[in-house]
Amino acid sequence: MALHFEREEFAARLDRLTASMREEKLDAMLLFAQESMYWLTGYDTFGFCFFQCLVVKADGAMTLLTRSADLRQARQTSTIERIVVWTDRTNADPALDLKNLLSDLDLLGERIGVEYDTHGLTGANCRKLDNQLHSFAELVDASYLVSQLRLIKSPAEIAHSRRAASLADAALDAALPLIKAGGDEAAILAAMQGAVFSGGGDYPANEFIIGSGQDALLCRYKAGRRKLDENDQLTLEWAGSFAHYHAAMMRTIIIGEPTPRHVELYEACREALDAITAILRPGTTFGQVFDAHSDVMDKRGLTRHRLNACGYSLGARFTPSWMEHQMFHAGSPIVIQPDMTLFVHMIIMDSEAGAAMTLGQTYLTTTDAPESLSAKSLELITV
Repeated sequence: MALHFEREEFAARLDRLTASMREEKLDAMLLFAQESMYWLTGYDTFGFCFFQCLVVKADGAMTLLTRSADLRQARQTSTIERIVVWTDRTNADPALDLKNLLSDLDLLGERIGVEYDTHGLTGANCRKLDNQLHSFAELVDASYLVSQLRLIKSPAEIAHSRRAASLADAALDAALPLIKAGGDEAAILAAMQGAVFSGGGDYPANEFIIGSGQDALLCRYKAGRRKLDENDQLTLEWAGSFAHYHAAMMRTIIIGEPTPRHVELYEACREALDAITAILRPGTTFGQVFDAHSDVMDKRGLTRHRLNACGYSLGARFTPSWMEHQMFHAGSPIVIQPDMTLFVHMIIMDSEAGAAMTLGQTYLTTTDAPESLSAKSLELITV
């Protein structure tokens, strides 16, 4: 059996979940988020969009309903002992199989929490779920119950996050010699991802972002590669990933001589990042982190060039995004506590000047000042 944590740690996580369920007066939870299943049991797979559900009862009993393709996967990678397979067939309704399972578990008429806000439950399957269960039990949206528990990392999780950060640093080291006039984005991307793999890491939960020229102003992955000009800009956002734990980084690298606008935007990014790290400690809310970012940007006249978020919690995540639900945006009431892994990013995209600038790092919160998990400098990179 391939587990990334000791069984005692999984047992402690189950205890935390059932305690939260008792507080919410839930008799059971229906987990559809793959990262929830992974955190709770170690279950590691993909293809979860096809419908699978981990049923967790308030007494701690767990049953996985999944497809035949994942039967052995669950046995080999998780602590789950009871696995029920629903059969792929024309006009299949796995929600009916789930209802029958819940009936077998004596959950008729009970109060059941559901993880609705997840890519593991498609719209079509959600409609089937609600159709089957609306008169069977009282359904409660408990999308963030496990997500909130996952915000605080254990020592073992922090060790994985540190390993991920070292892989992110290695990816930058692999990229830098290739970033030059005539350099090929394809070779840069291959070197970065290769460094993570050769270091024992995993695929990230979403693609690395790479874009130069006008594409440097994009903060999403897109298909297509180009070669760098003598005077160019290259935006990279990537993450080291180890045991699915992510440590993200972001940089805009200048090829040739940086323009005065690039320097101005970098100074704004650095000032905002410094303002955030000064308050990235217990007691600060996620909303206050965003306010520190927006205050700097807005005073510099960059309101229309900045984004409406400046980072998020990181951890073990699965396709299609390494972002957690908890983001730094206006008004977020989430309070920073020790042992969170938080990605802080400054992103400025000036479409009028055609200039991009980004700066991002993953931090571990402590009882006082945050610790950068990356060993890399925050200085502007020019080549």
